[in-house]
Amino acid sequence: MDKRLLEILACPVTKGPLIYDKAAQELISIAARLAYPIRDGIPVMLPEEARQIEEEEAERLRAQHPAGS
Repeated sequence: MDKRLLEILACPVTKGPLIYDKAAQELISIAARLAYPIRDGIPVMLPEEARQIEEEEAERLRAQHPAGS
């Protein structure tokens, strides 16, 4: 994921920051508890395509990325 692209992308629901999960190929919004898929290198920023993340996963991500919440 291009760092410049990650800097300008925001969660379409909260307008907040996203965390790039390279292993899962997802952009995660902790605030919205949504993980947006990246398909063929292209972020799919549609809430209806996003995976809902559980509270435990959100808490773990908050601890790892305090600026991303």
